[in-house]
Amino acid sequence: MKELIEKAQHIVIFTHMAPDGDAMGSSLALWHWLKGLPVTGYGLRDVTVIVPNAFPGFLAWMPGADQIRIYEKESAACDKLIAEADLFICTDFNDPKRIGPMGEKMLANPAKKILIDHHLNPVDFADEVHSDPSASSSCEIVYRLLADEGLQFTGDGLTTDIATCIYTGLMTDTGNFSYNSARCEIYEIVADLVRAGVEKEKVYDAVFNQYSTDRVRLTGYALYRKMRIYPEYHLALITLDADELDRFHYQPGDCEGLVNMPLQIADVCYSVCMREERAKPGTPKSRIRISFRSQGDRPVNIWASEVFHGGGHMNASGGEIFGTIEQAVKLFEQTYSKYLKK
Repeated sequence: MKELIEKAQHIVIFTHMAPDGDAMGSSLALWHWLKGLPVTGYGLRDVTVIVPNAFPGFLAWMPGADQIRIYEKESAACDKLIAEADLFICTDFNDPKRIGPMGEKMLANPAKKILIDHHLNPVDFADEVHSDPSASSSCEIVYRLLADEGLQFTGDGLTTDIATCIYTGLMTDTGNFSYNSARCEIYEIVADLVRAGVEKEKVYDAVFNQYSTDRVRLTGYALYRKMRIYPEYHLALITLDADELDRFHYQPGDCEGLVNMPLQIADVCYSVCMREERAKPGTPKSRIRISFRSQGDRPVNIWASEVFHGGGHMNASGGEIFGTIEQAVKLFEQTYSKYLKK
């Protein structure tokens, strides 16, 4: 990895559609680190983070977020950067399809590709793969890589900005350390990040306590009007169609964390949240985004993978289908008994 980076002058970092805290944290941590590396050879190294579409407003405070290029808004400029890149680093996704149209354009460029991810079954497209499905987050893997003997936080070291980005991904991808976070190594990493200057309370406040009035009202509506309980399987389902989202002036990220809330109910161990993305012009069907959460030894990733074209971790996964909310609910009700424990 060090060798590939030292040879590169034009590096593009990608992360997945609808970027979450881990996507933003892993890509921005690498961006800060690479910007601080001494340049070898000739010329200046330029590094750019490109995301497929807008990231949530509650992550806009992250150091370096204002430098991210959004493909949906400036595709021509991003296409030029992709065509000129001599190294790609892909974080927090396991398939080029997860970055939309950029995936094909990246693959068309013969430049070397590095994958850093924690999802199951990565597609074979990268020259170097750092993949660990047992990791809490891609940010954890980024930390391990930068702390490795071969890299040793060269450049400016473990700066507060790098540490803050990594901590944000660790915190958000574990539900503030409530799942996928049982290993003591995670807290050893957190201790190192705090020593580097991370202000944990401020990060938490920036991510979880800066919601809009519309988002809070949407949450209340979803829990009161749209939550169904399937008691035999300790299962909750929340559905929100595009009209309902419009009613509450939905912004990217407004449903983040909603799927976790039914797990606060004493007898609920599984939670699923479905959100409709209205069909775009020229697209015949809406996309139904689906989040899965569970507690303890109750996996949801196999269900997400085999039925809803997704996957993820045992207790936290995602998927999608194209169609209507009604069709998604029908498929959900036809299959949950096969995959869930009573």
